[in-house]
Amino acid sequence: MMKSFKVMLVPNNRQRTRLFQFAGAARFAYNWALNREQQAYAIGEKFNSSNDLRKEFTALRNSAEYSWLKTISNNVTKQAIKDCADAYTKFFKKQAGRPRFKSRRHGNFSFYQDTDKIRITATHVKLEAIAASKRRNRQRLNWIRLAERGRIPVGAKYKQPRINFDGLNWWLSVAVEFEQEQLPAEGEPLGIDLGLKELAVCSDSIIYPNINRTTEVRRLKKKQRRLQRSTSRKYEMNKKKGERYAKTCNIIKSEKKLLRLHHRLTNIRQNYRHQITSEIIRRKPRLIVLEDLNVHGMMSNRHLSKAVQEQGFYEFRRQIEYKAEWAGITVIVADRYYPSSKTCVTCGHVKKNLRLSERIYRCEKCGNKIDRDLQAAINLRRYGELAG
Repeated sequence: MMKSFKVMLVPNNRQRTRLFQFAGAARFAYNWALNREQQAYAIGEKFNSSNDLRKEFTALRNSAEYSWLKTISNNVTKQAIKDCADAYTKFFKKQAGRPRFKSRRHGNFSFYQDTDKIRITATHVKLEAIAASKRRNRQRLNWIRLAERGRIPVGAKYKQPRINFDGLNWWLSVAVEFEQEQLPAEGEPLGIDLGLKELAVCSDSIIYPNINRTTEVRRLKKKQRRLQRSTSRKYEMNKKKGERYAKTCNIIKSEKKLLRLHHRLTNIRQNYRHQITSEIIRRKPRLIVLEDLNVHGMMSNRHLSKAVQEQGFYEFRRQIEYKAEWAGITVIVADRYYPSSKTCVTCGHVKKNLRLSERIYRCEKCGNKIDRDLQAAINLRRYGELAG
């Protein structure tokens, strides 16, 4: 069983500078490998393997022109080249789009750390070659403080450690393998209906409200809109005639404030989803039934697209699936066209012309009156019982 951990780093100024240098070297190696692949394709040569590219890059690294690469860990650039080769492999298998060059301004600042060189304690993580000097007092720069104490297991075998920058903070993400056998859950089956009015309605009548309708989130969204307009006005004021927009120091400050606010809203929503999914798993139902929502089709509605995006239906389903796997709970995804909201729970009649504005379901056959979301959750539970 693999579990991933993500912890924020608290580097000092020297460590932060080195982290950006490492990310820049990884971007340079990735773009270099991508350019070599495109050159080989243009002249009709065969696809260069990851081993061939890494050997060629080692010779480049030892040249006088690129001697600055020697101050960076060799594992960082090698893994970046391997990532480029893997991206092309997925492209050939039609599993992903064509690889693109990474931008220095808008790119993703991230790099890889060797699993044999990384060391993690309860409070710090040791990265390879952050300190350029071998002196003992300089070697302390290799140890970067973690924002959370004891978040990552100590002494475990770590896989795919990555360091990335989200625009505000540096983060360490790592996977750890656990050998843990979970007893199968024996609780009652649970159907979950996701929606916009309420985030989740369960078949046992427990409702989880939409956090985007709370006072705190509405206040932050209003502040975000005002800050966006203010930043836009500053761009217009500093626009030069016949030239592009001029980015002043005040614009940079406004953009940083906007980025912090955006991250705060994202963290509030993500934390709320984690709390809900964890509470559902703690109830130990033997079966959880979700519906296969057509999120892409819902996003095409310009009146609902923003609300759908803020709810994060796919992220909710992803959390339920991996947490249920840890707890030994079976997850069933109902067919996309299963009429969970239109089917009466009493007589089974299907009301084909049920509009989205009708929040209370009224059966034309038996006269049953019930909340449409609760009815959908009950029907999903029955769907899972029959399918299981």
